[in-house]
Amino acid sequence: MKELQLKYGCNPNQKPSRIFMEQGELPIQVLNGRPGYINFLDALNSWQLVKELKEATGLPAAASFKHVSPAGAAVGLPLSDTLAHIYFVDDVKLPLSPIACAYARARGADRMSSYGDFIALSDTCDEATATLIKREVSDGVIAPGYTDEALQILREKRKGTYNVIQIDPTYRPEPIERKQVFGITFEQGRNEVCLSDPSLFENVPTQNKEFTPEARRDLIVALITLKYTQSNSVCYVKDGQAIGIGAGQQSRIHCTRLAGNKADIWWLRQHPQVMALPFRPDIRRADRDNTIDIYISDDWEDVLADGEWQKFFTQKPEPLSREDKKAWIARNTDVALGSDAFFPFGDNVERAHKSGVRFIAQAGGSVRDDHVIETCDKYGIAMAFTGVRLFHH
Repeated sequence: MKELQLKYGCNPNQKPSRIFMEQGELPIQVLNGRPGYINFLDALNSWQLVKELKEATGLPAAASFKHVSPAGAAVGLPLSDTLAHIYFVDDVKLPLSPIACAYARARGADRMSSYGDFIALSDTCDEATATLIKREVSDGVIAPGYTDEALQILREKRKGTYNVIQIDPTYRPEPIERKQVFGITFEQGRNEVCLSDPSLFENVPTQNKEFTPEARRDLIVALITLKYTQSNSVCYVKDGQAIGIGAGQQSRIHCTRLAGNKADIWWLRQHPQVMALPFRPDIRRADRDNTIDIYISDDWEDVLADGEWQKFFTQKPEPLSREDKKAWIARNTDVALGSDAFFPFGDNVERAHKSGVRFIAQAGGSVRDDHVIETCDKYGIAMAFTGVRLFHH
């Protein structure tokens, strides 16, 4: 198959629409559903991310994509009881395979942003992974293969319309890529930089020069995630999963704040008081996620006011005070942070420190590098200048 006609482009008025190959055949098969233009943009970008994560770490990888940027990305490390609880997978009867754990981590880290996502899996989708996918609101999934049991489960999702794409894992695109804007064709070499190269972490200008093996892995996860995130972008990672991604911001500090706030929410969801919230048994998954986010925020009265809390809880919970939240966030440590370009000022490090960042990888090359290094030294943060910029547009 050389081309596939689509219903429409980014918007319903943008017709005609198709994907096609100028030479050779498309490396994908649509096994179910009818993916659209944005679905394929998310699918092909997210597939590159998980493929590269698998190659760099040797671990199965998954990504949750929305509007051509990842909402989550992770490798398949086992889930703790706490993570299984906050990702709402602790009731699954099937043992969770490594690829299922990768998906649970990628989907669960920022459940609000992942609502209605497109999923990418580096490995064959098995029954456990398909069981988790079926429970969530999602547009589709791309993977190199599916077991018969998984395909049957996915074909039943969304009344049989769920998008299931299989991609040839051996496919390699041409080294030159092109796109058109306003009738003008842009051409550039593909970004084939290897982000698992140990030399990326050799230039360490900070006093603290120690990167643990886990920190190196997490920084690689952060950098590969950023490679497929709309710039400007910043990514916080802990234990092999992105816990906060800031994408498409014009200001670097706004990226760092946005991603840091998401990382704080991920950590606050693990607070014992949040894990014990007495939800009504009939509350929908999306409403529960939204309620947790509001409960954690400064707008907690929106879900705890009289006449409101009864919609969500069996009894009225006590709010978390600002002091409670600040004290809990301070317990988050050993977080890794990657940036797709240099930090122009030390304020980015100040904000990162508040969310437990101990390791940083960024391009370096700012006229204020000395201030950024000084701020890292202030908090004992180890920072590598990779010399690699990862802008993605």
